[in-house]
Amino acid sequence: MAEHSTGLAEQAAPASGSTQLRVAIIDADSGFLQVFTKRLDRLGWEHRVLQSAVPIDTVVAMRLGAIVIDLATLTGQGWEYLERLCATVPGLGVVVCTGQSTVAQRVRGLRLGADDWVTKPCHPEELIARIEAVVRRRRRTEAPAASTPLSAGEVEVRADQYQAFVDGRSIDLTRREFELIHLLAEAEGRVLEREEIYQRVWGYAMARGDRSVDVFVRKLRQKLEKASPEWRYIHTHFGVGYRFAAQTSAEAPPVAPGDPAGPALPPPAGPAGAIEATRASAAARADALVT
Repeated sequence: MAEHSTGLAEQAAPASGSTQLRVAIIDADSGFLQVFTKRLDRLGWEHRVLQSAVPIDTVVAMRLGAIVIDLATLTGQGWEYLERLCATVPGLGVVVCTGQSTVAQRVRGLRLGADDWVTKPCHPEELIARIEAVVRRRRRTEAPAASTPLSAGEVEVRADQYQAFVDGRSIDLTRREFELIHLLAEAEGRVLEREEIYQRVWGYAMARGDRSVDVFVRKLRQKLEKASPEWRYIHTHFGVGYRFAAQTSAEAPPVAPGDPAGPALPPPAGPAGAIEATRASAAARADALVT
């Protein structure tokens, strides 16, 4: 599967009045993609181009605001894929952008769950405006649910403000740290595997040996314990992942030796220690760069 992605850090500043979004485009039309993605770059939108269908779980992990689909790219499975995508990810804005079609085809696509249908050839500005309109409608619909805070112990997580609070005081979290605490708190005590956390927060599969999740959990733990010292919130399940549940310091077990998200320990001596030090250094650099 060929694909191309562009991160926000690589893009130019967005145009005035535009909202940065994360979108995926399933399309194999090189001419259309060249013009459209160039415009997305100027807007500062994060985007990924996919030249064939990807598993629905992968789409979920991308944490998209919208997806643009050319049904012709999906050949015979287009209708089935569209129906499964809309049913499985109901909060995702779906815009079909494809060639000439009949009224019956457009009606079918919209009834399967697509939010809009654009016929090629189309101007990139019109397609962008339609994507923005779809996302606005989605956000208005989901606003009441998103504004409901998640509370545990002394911590209140507010998705509408992209912040977490203790007794009304904001905890100084980076964007990635907020996404992590919101994901964990939303799980309502369920253990989340490291691989799942990485996919849903970073948006792609975790590489073997990557310690980013552990690094971010450790830093988040430190901030939570500083803001709310009488409580413990993030619990390690060795070999599995992490669970978010409020326990008083007296109730919670101490951080066990060897906890990957516990206090940093000096690496062992010898070649193994050198490898571990290199991995820890890489994770620390990633931690400093991603906010």
